[in-house]
Amino acid sequence: MGRCYPPSVTSSLFTRVPSNIANIGRTIRNIKRAREIVTVLATFGFAEAVQDLQLDRLVTRGRRMVGLGKPDASVQRTPTAVRLREAMEELGPTFVKLAQVLSTRPDLIPAEWAEEFGHLQSDVRAIPADEMRPHIDALIEQMPGNLTKDQRFASVSYEAMAAGSIAQAHQATLADGTEVILKVLRPGIGRVLDSDLEIMAALAEFIEDRFADLGYSPIDVVEQFRRQVRRETDLELERRSMARMARAFEEDDRVHFPDVYPQHSTPEILCMERVEGTLLTRFDAGDFTEDERREIVAIGSDVVFRQCFEVGFFHADPHPGNIFVLRGRTAGDGGAGELAERANSDIRLCFIDYGMTGNIDPRTAELLADLVQGTIAGDLDRVLDVVVELTGVSPMRASDRAFRADAWEFISRFQDASLADLRMGALLSEFFAKLRKHKLRVPADIVYLIKAVTTIEGVGEKVCPTFDLVGHVRPHIEGLLRRRYGFRAARRRVQGTALGYAELAERAPREIAGLLHMLRNEELGVQLRVRGLEKVTDELERASRNISYALVIASLLVGGSILMLADRVAARQGGDSAIEGLLFWAGIVAIVFAGGLGIIRLLTGKRLRN
Repeated sequence: MGRCYPPSVTSSLFTRVPSNIANIGRTIRNIKRAREIVTVLATFGFAEAVQDLQLDRLVTRGRRMVGLGKPDASVQRTPTAVRLREAMEELGPTFVKLAQVLSTRPDLIPAEWAEEFGHLQSDVRAIPADEMRPHIDALIEQMPGNLTKDQRFASVSYEAMAAGSIAQAHQATLADGTEVILKVLRPGIGRVLDSDLEIMAALAEFIEDRFADLGYSPIDVVEQFRRQVRRETDLELERRSMARMARAFEEDDRVHFPDVYPQHSTPEILCMERVEGTLLTRFDAGDFTEDERREIVAIGSDVVFRQCFEVGFFHADPHPGNIFVLRGRTAGDGGAGELAERANSDIRLCFIDYGMTGNIDPRTAELLADLVQGTIAGDLDRVLDVVVELTGVSPMRASDRAFRADAWEFISRFQDASLADLRMGALLSEFFAKLRKHKLRVPADIVYLIKAVTTIEGVGEKVCPTFDLVGHVRPHIEGLLRRRYGFRAARRRVQGTALGYAELAERAPREIAGLLHMLRNEELGVQLRVRGLEKVTDELERASRNISYALVIASLLVGGSILMLADRVAARQGGDSAIEGLLFWAGIVAIVFAGGLGIIRLLTGKRLRN
């Protein structure tokens, strides 16, 4: 049976529960949820992993509350990735969303897991209509304005037309006859998320406290996931993201963004235009001509590459389930100039679901341009400079021979390439695979950008395999390089550098005067920081405590022995019998007390080492 953790994990067992896990046990809700998580993992064939990692200690200190029975043979024969995906689905919305996010992060999990988790992007169980009816009606009452449900909507369907881990989509009709979609958060999702995120945070600390060579920080991953989930549970933020994207593409009539209705929306329910078109998950090549299929790929690649490398704000998950193909144009669509000339058909694309978005700041975009240019030019030092700045690793890492050899091997794979045949997604994926090999942490937004680019490239290969996608997106890559290395960029950098030197020259007299003042008043000092000194200090303190305990225990043992010996001598000399008994029992008490101190010290010392 396959394990759900790396082989290196099996070499060392978890022997200490972090202190904050005790806080989880303070609420019955979290204890019950932790027990449920462990039970589900055991049911789907991960009992051995639960025991090896001692995750059952999260439920109670030292006592097993969960029976970890052996799964049946059919479960054991199921591939590990499938069982893990089924377990995530069984555990509910938070873990389904975690699987969805991890499916976009092949830098963190094995490729087969990411592929299997991808099935949860669309295959999510919907909540029955009878449970959604009171929930939706209550949310409608909270909408802005003093309008009743009948004044707002002519009809509302409580049967979900699509379901996600966080929200569901329901059809509705406004009072004026406009057909809309209501995106509604699942009932009680906030309470479930709070409990699960607390447990995930404890698990992340549990893992990171024990393993430092995973190549990423589990605590950081959970924190990124927490921020992502919080964004997706705020539908007002999604509404603003849709409006921002629509403004960025308002002159491009080849792409459409659903209209939203703020007067019928709240942070828990989003009212938007109902899009009538063909979802790419139901795409059939026979329904479109060759020119139309080429236009679909051209529009999709243009939109995603422009979002990533020009706008700096992009749809982080443009998979086929989030893209509609529309035929025909509305009366307001006009288009102008180059955009209108490129629109050689009535095909348009509509991107939906803006819960997951990414941002690329101008400096990161420049670094990506450096990476492309350095790779094509065979400039190893430039590529390594990009690695240092993107990952925050020590510049000394760039001098490591093994690391430089791997970086050069990456460059050599693209050595004879040019922009005419360069696949941006393949280049970025290969580059960050090398970083993961050397346990370097990849920024989350960069990973989302790679996912967006490679996803749209995959869509292009599926819709129109003969389309020259590389040649089509070449202008976007050239624009990225031009903004970094063109005349305007060079002039801007020269101006910025000159301004920086001018400001430095202006501040220098004051800074020097302040330094001299501190020297005259003996206020200037030097502070040295020695790495690893904390560990040395801890060891010295532990040794001194052990010595102190040893001296006390030895003194008690020696003193007790002397008292018992004195009692025997007094008995032989015929002394006072009352004093004789007192000396004997005082010696016994001293020896017992010394033994107790020794046992306590052994137990506490073992706990501290663990």
